[in-house]
Amino acid sequence: MREYPWFDFNQVDFVTSDTHFSHARISELADRPFSTVAEMDAALIGRWNDVVAPDSVVLHLGDLALGAIAESLPLTAHLHGRRLLVPGNHDRVSPATQSKRAIERFLPMYEAAGWEILPEVIEGTRHGYRIIASHYPYAGDSQPTDRHTSHRPRGDDGIPLLHGHTHARDHGPNGHQFHVGVDAHDFAPIPFSVIDAWIRSMPGIETRLQTAVREAREVIADLDDTPPSSMDLMFFMQAFDELHMHLEELLAAVDDVEQVKGDDGQGSR
Repeated sequence: MREYPWFDFNQVDFVTSDTHFSHARISELADRPFSTVAEMDAALIGRWNDVVAPDSVVLHLGDLALGAIAESLPLTAHLHGRRLLVPGNHDRVSPATQSKRAIERFLPMYEAAGWEILPEVIEGTRHGYRIIASHYPYAGDSQPTDRHTSHRPRGDDGIPLLHGHTHARDHGPNGHQFHVGVDAHDFAPIPFSVIDAWIRSMPGIETRLQTAVREAREVIADLDDTPPSSMDLMFFMQAFDELHMHLEELLAAVDDVEQVKGDDGQGSR
C-alpha cells in the first residue's frame, strides 16, 4: 500500500545524484578524476548539458552542491531541463541534517537556482510499475555503518528503489536497488529508459495493478477460509477495513493504467 508522497515517474526523462558541486574534497574521497574543483564543476555541467535537452525533466536524488552554498548553487542554474531534487544528507534542505529554520532559510536559494524540492522519499509508478526513489538505499553507505536510518525508505519488500549516497563506482543495479550516482555513470544523468529496462528484467516483477489484484484476492481468500461462526463483529470490521483499503488501491491502480493510456495517446515522452 502507498506509504510515501506519490510521484508521477512517467514525467521524468533522466535521473542522477551526488554531483557534489564545488565540494573541495569529493575528488579525493570518491576517487574522481579531476585535478581541481573548477575542473570538476565544468565537467559536471558539460556532461549534463550534453545529454539533457532544455525541455527534459531530471530527477536528482540528493547531494547536489556543497562548499559555499551562495556560490555553488548558482552554478547549477546553468544545467538544462526542469530539475527536481529529492534532498540528500548534504543538502541544506535535508530534514535528516538540517533544522526546520535552516530549511526555510535555504529553500529560496535552491528555488532561485531553478530547483523544485521534493520529499525525502517518493513513490509512484512508471508505465504501471511501482518505484521508490530516495537519496538513501535500503541498505548501504559510503561509511562502514548505515547513517540516517530513520530517513531511509522502509525495508526492502521487492519494490524497485532508485538511490544515490553510496558513491559506489559499480554501475546501477544491486538486487531491488539501482544506484544512480554520477560516480557510477560517467558523471552524467542516466536516461530513464535504462531504469525501465532494469525494472522489466527483474524476476517476478509486477505492475501496480497486478499487485493490487493479487493482494485483494488474498484478502478475499482469507475471508472465504474463515468459518462463519468465528466471525465476530470485531473480526468482521477489521476484515471489511482491510478489504476496503485494498479495493481503494485497486481502483487507484486502474486509474494509473487509464492515465498512462491517455498520456500515450497524447504523445507523451
